[in-house]
Amino acid sequence: MSDFQNFIHRLCPDGVDYRPLGEVSEMKRGTSLTQKNAIEGPYPVISGGREPAFYCNSFNREGETITVAGSGAGAGYVQYWNTKIFVCDAFSIKGKECLDTKYLYYCLTNMQERIYSTKKGGGVPHVHISSIEGFEIPVPPLEAQRKIVEVLDNFSELTAELTAELTAELTARQKQYEYYRDNLLSFNNINRGGQDEEVNWISLGQIGTFVRGGIIQKTDFVEKGKGCIHYGQIYTRYGTFANQTLTRIPEEMWNRCNKAKQGDLVMTLTSENVEDVCKSVAWLGSEEIGISGHAAIFSHDQNVKYIAYCTQTDNFLQQKRKFAHGTKVIEISPDQVSKITIPLPSRAEQDRIVAILDKFEALNNSLTEGLPAEIKARQQQYEYYRDKLLTFPRKAC
Repeated sequence: MSDFQNFIHRLCPDGVDYRPLGEVSEMKRGTSLTQKNAIEGPYPVISGGREPAFYCNSFNREGETITVAGSGAGAGYVQYWNTKIFVCDAFSIKGKECLDTKYLYYCLTNMQERIYSTKKGGGVPHVHISSIEGFEIPVPPLEAQRKIVEVLDNFSELTAELTAELTAELTARQKQYEYYRDNLLSFNNINRGGQDEEVNWISLGQIGTFVRGGIIQKTDFVEKGKGCIHYGQIYTRYGTFANQTLTRIPEEMWNRCNKAKQGDLVMTLTSENVEDVCKSVAWLGSEEIGISGHAAIFSHDQNVKYIAYCTQTDNFLQQKRKFAHGTKVIEISPDQVSKITIPLPSRAEQDRIVAILDKFEALNNSLTEGLPAEIKARQQQYEYYRDKLLTFPRKAC
């Protein structure tokens, strides 16, 4: 940064001009096009989202182009293209002679939140050219602009490579954990300290009972009250087990609903996909907790964490697929879940397996938390240096 600042000072000893975006760039609205009226082709159609809306057989921009999404949830999103595209529900920006387009792209991404803040409209938000054409852009000499582009291109590439490596590492570790968990719970060719133990596959209905939860809505949550688990939280916010609830309900409501006690398994009966149906959390807390509808309480006398791990295996997934029904909403009944079988070794063997899987789970969770945090840190580091590189002393009027 010190070398770069010296470089900028040499080129711009008196500071840098800041000029309105509309003066230093060519800004053009897109052309209306619907997928119904388009012919499929190789050119991405840039509209209101972060991804191309569809592809067509014609283009209306080519070469270096910046696009800003015009409407919808992604309104204001800035992208850079160096290929032929069709700009639809968006507008394009290109730098004039004094402004390198890629440099301008980095300036605009540095203003991304400010561009988002210009959204107008109620149901469908829009971002207009008129809302951002007055934004001031620093315009150092082209030599400086191209040097900044070179540095940020290299930094972007390194950040993208690191993000890809960390994401691949996280995916690999999760698959590794799932492989060992499924292998351990299949009871095929597993060394159990040299002592073979005959393991029977038993239906859940043979070892416990299911009771549906009560009627608890998200609007019922209070700051002080009795603990509860809402079915939607099980596949979005809970892990394999818990000893504290995330939410609470009034005591009078808690008195009326069915409750899970320590050692019970709480299981979802409704979801948007088959994978999340029967997602379970082992309740380890000492207090009884209320359970919402679309969930069931499974009471038994086995190691609850062992059963929870069993519900995560591929074998369990394949069995529940046979019972799950529905299209937009996938459901399964307690009677159907009770027919699903799991391997049931002795309690001592269950405890041994749980001890192993707890260690795997702890390692997996540390990676799940640590690697995304590392990815976020690298992105923040990139944004920090981008901001530094694009901040110049303003030339005196």
